[in-house]
Amino acid sequence: MTNFTLRSEKWCKIPQYPISNSHYHHHHHHKLQSSRLHLFSLNPNSKLRIRSERSSGVKTGLRVSESDKTKSITPSSGEEIQLVGDDNKNGGGSGGGDEGLHLKWPPWKDLPLRYKLIGTTSLAFVICNMDKVNLSIAIIPMSHQFGWNSSTAGLVQSSFFWGYALSQLPGGWLAKLFGGRKVLEVGVLMWSLATICVPFAAGFMPALVLSRILVGIGEGVSPSAATDLIARSIPTEERSRAVAFVFGGLSVGSVAGLILAPPLIQTYGWESVFYLFGFFGVVWCFGFQFIEGQSAFAVENITRTPQSIASGPVTSNSSTKSWKDVGSSLKDVPWKSFFKSEAVWAMTYAHFCGSWGHYTCLSWLPTYFSEELDLNLTEAAWVSVLPPLASILVTSVASQVADNLISSGVETTTVRKICQTIAFLSPALCMTLSSVDLGLPPWEVVAILTSGLALSSFALSGLYCTHQDISPEYASILLGITNTVGAVPGIVGVALTGYLLDSTHSWSMSLFAPSIFFYLTGTAVWLKYASSKPQKFSKSD
Repeated sequence: MTNFTLRSEKWCKIPQYPISNSHYHHHHHHKLQSSRLHLFSLNPNSKLRIRSERSSGVKTGLRVSESDKTKSITPSSGEEIQLVGDDNKNGGGSGGGDEGLHLKWPPWKDLPLRYKLIGTTSLAFVICNMDKVNLSIAIIPMSHQFGWNSSTAGLVQSSFFWGYALSQLPGGWLAKLFGGRKVLEVGVLMWSLATICVPFAAGFMPALVLSRILVGIGEGVSPSAATDLIARSIPTEERSRAVAFVFGGLSVGSVAGLILAPPLIQTYGWESVFYLFGFFGVVWCFGFQFIEGQSAFAVENITRTPQSIASGPVTSNSSTKSWKDVGSSLKDVPWKSFFKSEAVWAMTYAHFCGSWGHYTCLSWLPTYFSEELDLNLTEAAWVSVLPPLASILVTSVASQVADNLISSGVETTTVRKICQTIAFLSPALCMTLSSVDLGLPPWEVVAILTSGLALSSFALSGLYCTHQDISPEYASILLGITNTVGAVPGIVGVALTGYLLDSTHSWSMSLFAPSIFFYLTGTAVWLKYASSKPQKFSKSD
């Protein structure tokens, strides 16, 4: 049985019966004083259940203020307060009907708000990459049906990144202005509806390109929206895990998309993946509304506490902002100050280099496995699952290690540099081994590429945390800047890979060599100029 130590301030008897006005005046000498009851558990593993009973018609004033070791209770008239300690041991209770198991529904009802936001945002990112990779699989039967060569296929795939690049800065600015939650919701709905439209536009190239641009715009605002939520609701010592969980949803989405797409295409045609995956996003939007309703006290009331927020409340001012305010807020952003920072330039170039390898491999690896390693569509898709699947494991380990190092006192900049260096040098080495003709069998080449691309997920604990580290206030805008540049490889690199492939017929020259170059130069720039020290950006700079 748990023991509790009680300390009373201005303690008086708490009546267990209703108090009428006449009875109260008749017994004025029993008038209650404002009192507070403090409980200190002597067992750190104990749990405390507090039950307040009140007579009808009497408004309770019970308040429970949370802290790590103390529960403070202010009783009000007409209340009976029962305190029950629980040791978390079988048979450790005192017995009685109050000790039964209480099931809660929905299961996430009592989760802290920041966990709900992080969880739903991660799920949105799962759907995000499902809608991104579906074309990398569907492009094979689509090319056969419409007679596209590699250059045309590269153009179709790269059109996504046109919209993705255009929406980065607007997405970051809108996330800062209206809050990441609203921006994310609009983005998911836009890309989902545009995904559903792809089969209708496939026969007419301009319409197909436009639909993929709209998908890119919708998905382009999502990283900035997520960054805004993380920067304003997650403290530094939890940030690596939060970023890993949210952006790790991209790897889960890649796995889910690559697993589901081949059987759907073979059974129902390539159009089915666009209908189904787009439908998932629409369902998410409806579900997100429900979760918002469950959390009606919402983002506006997140305050600066050790367990929740790192840099001020996240506000949602969409209902009060005028267009004049919107224009003024854009002018208030210290753009010049951003570009005077070496750390911002280092993040920008590192984002470009990492994106070149990531986007070109995401778009072309299924075709590489199919044509170069002679795997059929299903086998190529299953093999393409391995890098993002391995990334999920690497991400969870890397984020935990990074947060532990920071918590133990290692300088944040050092941790970010180590993680990003691993993220760049590992795929560079593995691509070098894959591009050299060593006479390796296909499955060994697959294993080497999988290892390198999986280790590139260390970037989630390196580059992708640095925006929040140096400026939580402007983190979404900073990510918008670096991600705009990071989207360029999706436009240029994906299309250039197809062009080089038609010209050289060499996967080593078209796919691997450019990525290796950028990985190596990105490492050098990152080690020299990157920093996670908080910076004050001012328009006066």
